[in-house]
Amino acid sequence: MARRKTKEFTEAELDEMLVAAGRASEVKAVPVEVVYSDPQELTTAEKKKRKQLEKTVEKAFYLAGLALKELRDLRLYRETHRSFDDYCRERFGHSRQKANFLIVAADIYRHLTTNGCQILPANERQIRPLCLLPPDQQTEAWTTAVEEANPKIPSGRLVRSVVNQIRELHPVSNPYKVGDVCEIRVKENPDLKGKHKCWGIVRSIGARACTVACWDGDLEVKIEHLKPKNIQKHSEKRSANWSSV
Repeated sequence: MARRKTKEFTEAELDEMLVAAGRASEVKAVPVEVVYSDPQELTTAEKKKRKQLEKTVEKAFYLAGLALKELRDLRLYRETHRSFDDYCRERFGHSRQKANFLIVAADIYRHLTTNGCQILPANERQIRPLCLLPPDQQTEAWTTAVEEANPKIPSGRLVRSVVNQIRELHPVSNPYKVGDVCEIRVKENPDLKGKHKCWGIVRSIGARACTVACWDGDLEVKIEHLKPKNIQKHSEKRSANWSSV
């Protein structure tokens, strides 16, 4: 039998495989009754209730991000877990990346509310691309996306497109040089999964990225996913502590 190009199988192919396994199947047509109901106008009270519930759904990721941030900052997980990552995974089923996304999304959402945005993101995916911009450009990007999506709330794809346009108009020079020690920030990059807060040394630099030597090999990282580490400052502080002993 010729190999199909997709992962889907026809009913005949499925039957053939099941028969070969000694478990023949019989496909039966099931009648489906389509019920159509004319839309019914909501009462004033129902409209108010719907709006309240929709606001709750829209703020769910924001409230989750605030809660996770407080749990992390106050280390309220320490009684049962050694790390915040383990706590999030076992208690909520969140990976480190997911928890970080929610925390960052909550910060950006709050930033948008304090800058006069009337239409706000309804989910975390719409906010993710904004983390690639500095705070002063996040409001600009979101406002532009809202205008382009009018009257709907912009999708994550549209927000990402606007963010990319802004980054092209306002290119950021690479602030790093060979030999700099930096810390990796995952943000929304799945290629950096498991590297959050890992240290590395810059081996080479490009226009918007650096090749960083990490403990498990070299890695190309965009500058927005790097944070400088002032090793000299830490060394001076350590020396001061030793001299006071």
